[in-house]
Amino acid sequence: MSAGFTGQVALDGPSGTGKSSVARAVASRLGAAYLDTGAMYRAATVAVLDAGVDPEDAEAVAAVVAAARIEVGTAADTELVEVDGVDVAVRIRGAEVTRAVSAVSAVPSVRRRLVDQQRALVSAADAVVVEGRDIGTVVLPDATLKVYLTAAPEARAQRRAAQLGLTTPQEIAELAADLRRRDEYDSSRADSPLRPAEDAVVVDSTHLDREGVVDRVVELALSTVGAGT
Repeated sequence: MSAGFTGQVALDGPSGTGKSSVARAVASRLGAAYLDTGAMYRAATVAVLDAGVDPEDAEAVAAVVAAARIEVGTAADTELVEVDGVDVAVRIRGAEVTRAVSAVSAVPSVRRRLVDQQRALVSAADAVVVEGRDIGTVVLPDATLKVYLTAAPEARAQRRAAQLGLTTPQEIAELAADLRRRDEYDSSRADSPLRPAEDAVVVDSTHLDREGVVDRVVELALSTVGAGT
Protein backbone atom coordinates (compact mmCIF):
# COMPACT_ATOMS: atom_id res chain seq x y z
CA MET A 1 0.00 0.00 0.00
CA SER A 2 1.20 3.53 -0.79
CA ALA A 3 0.22 5.73 2.16
CA GLY A 4 -0.50 9.35 1.33
CA PHE A 5 -1.85 8.74 -2.17
CA THR A 6 -4.61 11.15 -3.13
CA GLY A 7 -6.30 11.57 -6.47
CA GLN A 8 -8.56 9.88 -8.97
CA VAL A 9 -7.54 7.14 -11.38
CA ALA A 10 -10.02 6.72 -14.26
CA LEU A 11 -9.66 3.30 -15.88
CA ASP A 12 -11.67 2.79 -19.07
CA GLY A 13 -11.80 0.10 -21.73
CA PRO A 14 -13.95 -2.56 -23.38
CA SER A 15 -15.01 -5.89 -21.87
CA GLY A 16 -12.43 -8.62 -21.46
CA THR A 17 -9.42 -6.38 -20.90
CA GLY A 18 -9.17 -7.23 -17.21
CA LYS A 19 -10.39 -3.82 -16.02
CA SER A 20 -12.10 -5.05 -12.88
CA SER A 21 -9.29 -7.19 -11.52
CA VAL A 22 -6.70 -4.59 -12.45
CA ALA A 23 -8.67 -1.71 -10.93
CA ARG A 24 -9.22 -3.60 -7.66
CA ALA A 25 -5.53 -4.46 -7.40
CA VAL A 26 -4.46 -0.91 -8.20
CA ALA A 27 -6.84 0.46 -5.57
CA SER A 28 -5.46 -1.97 -3.00
CA ARG A 29 -1.86 -1.05 -3.83
CA LEU A 30 -2.61 2.67 -3.62
CA GLY A 31 -4.74 2.42 -0.49
CA ALA A 32 -7.64 3.88 -2.46
CA ALA A 33 -11.36 3.31 -2.71
CA TYR A 34 -12.63 1.37 -5.73
CA LEU A 35 -15.74 1.87 -7.83
CA ASP A 36 -16.95 -0.47 -10.57
CA THR A 37 -19.39 1.62 -12.59
CA GLY A 38 -20.13 -1.29 -14.90
CA ALA A 39 -21.60 -3.16 -11.94
CA MET A 40 -24.07 -0.31 -11.52
CA TYR A 41 -25.30 -0.59 -15.11
CA ARG A 42 -25.52 -4.35 -14.74
CA ALA A 43 -27.52 -3.93 -11.54
CA ALA A 44 -29.87 -1.59 -13.39
CA THR A 45 -30.21 -4.29 -16.04
CA VAL A 46 -31.21 -6.81 -13.38
CA ALA A 47 -33.98 -4.44 -12.30
CA VAL A 48 -35.17 -4.12 -15.90
CA LEU A 49 -35.18 -7.87 -16.51
CA ASP A 50 -36.97 -8.59 -13.23
CA ALA A 51 -39.64 -6.06 -14.18
CA GLY A 52 -40.27 -7.96 -17.40
CA VAL A 53 -39.38 -4.92 -19.48
CA ASP A 54 -37.83 -5.11 -22.95
CA PRO A 55 -34.29 -3.68 -22.66
CA GLU A 56 -34.82 -1.98 -26.03
CA ASP A 57 -37.84 -0.04 -24.71
CA ALA A 58 -36.02 3.09 -23.56
CA GLU A 59 -39.02 4.74 -21.91
CA ALA A 60 -39.93 1.66 -19.88
CA VAL A 61 -36.28 1.06 -18.96
CA ALA A 62 -35.96 4.64 -17.72
CA ALA A 63 -39.01 4.26 -15.49
CA VAL A 64 -37.81 1.00 -13.96
CA VAL A 65 -34.32 2.27 -13.22
CA ALA A 66 -35.65 5.53 -11.78
CA ALA A 67 -37.63 3.51 -9.23
CA ALA A 68 -34.87 1.02 -8.37
CA ARG A 69 -32.49 1.40 -5.42
CA ILE A 70 -29.04 0.50 -6.70
CA GLU A 71 -26.18 0.27 -4.23
CA VAL A 72 -22.51 -0.60 -4.78
CA GLY A 73 -19.63 -0.74 -2.35
CA THR A 74 -16.31 1.05 -2.70
CA ALA A 75 -14.00 -1.38 -0.88
CA ALA A 76 -11.34 -3.00 -3.06
CA ASP A 77 -11.39 -6.29 -1.16
CA THR A 78 -15.13 -6.99 -1.20
CA GLU A 79 -17.93 -6.77 -3.75
CA LEU A 80 -21.24 -5.27 -2.75
CA VAL A 81 -23.89 -4.88 -5.43
CA GLU A 82 -27.56 -4.70 -4.43
CA VAL A 83 -30.85 -3.90 -6.13
CA ASP A 84 -33.61 -2.94 -3.72
CA GLY A 85 -31.70 -4.60 -0.90
CA VAL A 86 -31.10 -7.89 -2.75
CA ASP A 87 -27.52 -9.08 -3.39
CA VAL A 88 -26.98 -9.41 -7.16
CA ALA A 89 -23.16 -9.48 -7.22
CA VAL A 90 -23.06 -12.93 -8.81
CA ARG A 91 -26.07 -12.56 -11.04
CA ILE A 92 -24.83 -9.40 -12.79
CA ARG A 93 -21.99 -11.39 -14.40
CA GLY A 94 -24.34 -13.90 -16.04
CA ALA A 95 -25.09 -14.23 -19.75
CA GLU A 96 -28.65 -12.85 -19.53
CA VAL A 97 -27.47 -9.58 -18.02
CA THR A 98 -24.45 -9.37 -20.32
CA ARG A 99 -26.68 -9.59 -23.39
CA ALA A 100 -28.99 -6.80 -22.20
CA VAL A 101 -26.68 -4.36 -20.44
CA SER A 102 -25.59 -2.37 -23.51
CA ALA A 103 -29.19 -1.50 -24.40
CA VAL A 104 -30.02 -0.49 -20.83
CA SER A 105 -26.85 1.56 -20.40
CA ALA A 106 -27.49 3.43 -23.66
CA VAL A 107 -30.63 5.10 -22.25
CA PRO A 108 -29.64 8.73 -21.52
CA SER A 109 -31.71 9.11 -18.35
CA VAL A 110 -30.21 5.91 -16.95
CA ARG A 111 -26.71 7.20 -17.60
CA ARG A 112 -27.49 10.59 -16.05
CA ARG A 113 -28.86 9.03 -12.90
CA LEU A 114 -26.01 6.60 -12.44
CA VAL A 115 -23.32 9.16 -13.31
CA ASP A 116 -24.73 11.43 -10.58
CA GLN A 117 -24.55 8.52 -8.15
CA GLN A 118 -21.01 7.68 -9.26
CA ARG A 119 -19.80 11.24 -8.75
CA ALA A 120 -21.34 11.32 -5.28
CA LEU A 121 -19.49 8.15 -4.32
CA VAL A 122 -16.22 9.46 -5.73
CA SER A 123 -16.55 12.78 -3.90
CA ALA A 124 -16.60 10.93 -0.59
CA ALA A 125 -13.11 9.46 -1.15
CA ASP A 126 -9.73 11.18 -0.96
CA ALA A 127 -8.26 8.53 -3.25
CA VAL A 128 -10.23 6.36 -5.66
CA VAL A 129 -9.83 4.10 -8.67
CA VAL A 130 -12.90 4.16 -10.92
CA GLU A 131 -13.39 1.74 -13.78
CA GLY A 132 -15.88 1.75 -16.60
CA ARG A 133 -16.36 2.91 -20.17
CA ASP A 134 -16.81 6.67 -19.90
CA ILE A 135 -14.95 7.60 -16.73
CA GLY A 136 -12.23 9.75 -18.29
CA THR A 137 -14.54 11.28 -20.88
CA VAL A 138 -17.73 11.91 -18.88
CA VAL A 139 -17.78 10.88 -15.22
CA LEU A 140 -14.39 12.30 -14.18
CA PRO A 141 -13.10 14.50 -17.00
CA ASP A 142 -10.64 16.12 -14.57
CA ALA A 143 -9.30 12.85 -13.12
CA THR A 144 -5.69 12.91 -11.94
CA LEU A 145 -4.83 10.00 -14.24
CA LYS A 146 -6.77 8.53 -17.15
CA VAL A 147 -5.89 5.08 -18.45
CA TYR A 148 -7.52 3.31 -21.39
CA LEU A 149 -6.96 -0.44 -21.11
CA THR A 150 -7.19 -2.42 -24.32
CA ALA A 151 -6.25 -5.85 -25.71
CA ALA A 152 -6.55 -7.87 -28.90
CA PRO A 153 -10.06 -9.32 -29.40
CA GLU A 154 -8.77 -12.90 -29.23
CA ALA A 155 -7.07 -12.29 -25.90
CA ARG A 156 -10.18 -10.64 -24.50
CA ALA A 157 -12.39 -13.56 -25.53
CA GLN A 158 -10.02 -16.06 -23.93
CA ARG A 159 -9.93 -14.10 -20.66
CA ARG A 160 -13.68 -13.71 -20.45
CA ALA A 161 -14.15 -17.40 -21.28
CA ALA A 162 -11.85 -18.33 -18.40
CA GLN A 163 -13.87 -16.12 -16.05
CA LEU A 164 -17.11 -17.80 -17.11
CA GLY A 165 -15.71 -21.35 -17.19
CA LEU A 166 -16.23 -21.74 -20.95
CA THR A 167 -13.85 -24.13 -22.68
CA THR A 168 -15.10 -25.27 -26.09
CA PRO A 169 -14.04 -23.50 -29.31
CA GLN A 170 -17.70 -22.83 -30.13
CA GLU A 171 -18.33 -21.18 -26.76
CA ILE A 172 -15.26 -19.00 -27.11
CA ALA A 173 -16.19 -18.03 -30.68
CA GLU A 174 -19.70 -17.06 -29.55
CA LEU A 175 -18.22 -15.05 -26.70
CA ALA A 176 -15.89 -13.23 -29.11
CA ALA A 177 -18.88 -12.40 -31.30
CA ASP A 178 -20.76 -11.05 -28.27
CA LEU A 179 -17.79 -8.87 -27.35
CA ARG A 180 -17.59 -7.47 -30.87
CA ARG A 181 -21.33 -6.69 -30.84
CA ARG A 182 -21.07 -4.95 -27.51
CA ASP A 183 -18.03 -2.96 -28.61
CA GLU A 184 -19.88 -1.77 -31.70
CA TYR A 185 -23.00 -0.92 -29.69
CA ASP A 186 -21.10 0.95 -26.98
CA SER A 187 -18.78 2.78 -29.37
CA SER A 188 -21.60 4.00 -31.60
CA ARG A 189 -24.18 5.06 -29.01
CA ALA A 190 -25.04 8.76 -29.05
CA ASP A 191 -24.69 9.28 -25.30
CA SER A 192 -21.21 8.75 -23.78
CA PRO A 193 -19.75 6.42 -26.42
CA LEU A 194 -16.86 4.14 -25.51
CA ARG A 195 -13.62 5.85 -26.53
CA PRO A 196 -10.31 6.88 -24.94
CA ALA A 197 -10.14 10.36 -23.43
CA GLU A 198 -7.82 12.63 -25.42
CA ASP A 199 -5.37 12.74 -22.52
CA ALA A 200 -5.61 9.07 -21.56
CA VAL A 201 -2.59 6.78 -21.44
CA VAL A 202 -3.35 3.69 -23.55
CA VAL A 203 -2.14 0.44 -21.99
CA ASP A 204 -2.29 -2.67 -24.21
CA SER A 205 -2.65 -5.77 -22.03
CA THR A 206 -2.53 -8.32 -24.85
CA HIS A 207 0.91 -9.58 -23.87
CA LEU A 208 0.92 -8.55 -20.22
CA ASP A 209 -0.31 -10.56 -17.26
CA ARG A 210 -2.45 -8.88 -14.63
CA GLU A 211 0.46 -8.00 -12.37
CA GLY A 212 2.29 -6.37 -15.26
CA VAL A 213 -0.69 -4.15 -16.00
CA VAL A 214 -1.18 -3.33 -12.31
CA ASP A 215 2.49 -2.36 -11.98
CA ARG A 216 2.20 -0.07 -15.00
CA VAL A 217 -0.94 1.71 -13.76
CA VAL A 218 0.43 2.11 -10.22
CA GLU A 219 3.65 3.53 -11.67
CA LEU A 220 1.66 5.99 -13.77
CA ALA A 221 -0.50 7.01 -10.81
CA LEU A 222 2.41 7.65 -8.47
CA SER A 223 4.35 9.48 -11.16
CA THR A 224 1.38 11.69 -11.99
CA VAL A 225 0.39 12.45 -8.43
CA GLY A 226 3.90 12.59 -7.04
CA ALA A 227 2.93 10.57 -3.98
CA GLY A 228 6.08 8.46 -3.91
CA THR A 229 6.07 4.77 -3.10
